[in-house]
Amino acid sequence: MSYSKSTLSKATQILESRRNKAQRIQLARHLEVTEKIPVISEYESKLSQTGLDVVKAIGMGSDAKEYIEQLSQLNLSFQETIKNLLKENGYPENYLNVPYTCSVCSDTGFIGGYVCECRKELLKELAKKELASVSPSEKCSFDNFDVNYYPEPVDGALGISPRKRMNSVLEYCKCYAEDFDTESESLYMHGATGLGKTHLSLAIANVVAEKGYRVIYDTAHNILSSLEREKFSYSNTGEREKEILDCDLLIIDDLGSEFSTQFTVAAIYNIVNTRINRSKPVIISTNLTEKELEEKYTQRVTSRIIGNYVSLLFIGKDIRQIKNNF
Repeated sequence: MSYSKSTLSKATQILESRRNKAQRIQLARHLEVTEKIPVISEYESKLSQTGLDVVKAIGMGSDAKEYIEQLSQLNLSFQETIKNLLKENGYPENYLNVPYTCSVCSDTGFIGGYVCECRKELLKELAKKELASVSPSEKCSFDNFDVNYYPEPVDGALGISPRKRMNSVLEYCKCYAEDFDTESESLYMHGATGLGKTHLSLAIANVVAEKGYRVIYDTAHNILSSLEREKFSYSNTGEREKEILDCDLLIIDDLGSEFSTQFTVAAIYNIVNTRINRSKPVIISTNLTEKELEEKYTQRVTSRIIGNYVSLLFIGKDIRQIKNNF
């Protein structure tokens, strides 16, 4: 699972900050306690000495095992004495422990070369915040997608009830999000404006991000503008393009709303084609019909989308207008 450099950097900074704060608190507590109960310092010195004696005992040969066991018992005795002194003076027995947020990895984020669960959770949290910073993702869930806004009577032109159709689309999107992995199919959400395409794509994004996958969501306009700025920048690193091509799930919202140029057409084809070749999923939402899509992006681009993406047609009446009338 991939995360942006900024997300990884933030996670490292937060863990370091947690670790430093915990160590500062422990130091302040130690100064407080040893000033009030000076004898604790003596027992701490004895603990340190038993540790040194254990190291020395390693070279004692056959006698080492028994001696180390004696030192271990002595060490435990000193620890117990310190705990009792703390309790007798009104402190919790673990008051001198470093109060790490995660006691498993001591706020390093790693255990024996493996990523700790605390770092995984932190990365997911930061990824969701990143998603929320560019979209109304926190307001979009499967639970608040109300199919009752869609007409129940059968649409004469389509021969199906919009409500029934959109209930099927909702269930499909729920299953897609729940079963998502990096080789999931790509989705082509299309239909008139105001029918919930953005809402469902963000509902998927929330579930997928919660599972720890890297999701990039943005409008086609913003994605293409950022790629164009990077392309013609003097210090072009290609980092934005790499993120878009490599992330676990890319969501391009409102395709077709951007101003069309030779660059944007080429950029869309590169994104679509590269991610198909790499078996990386994309969700595209658009208000354009297939014919309009072909006129804007050429048959070459359209055929890649139509031929490789699962088509989800959104039908009904503009929900935003319906809500505004209430």
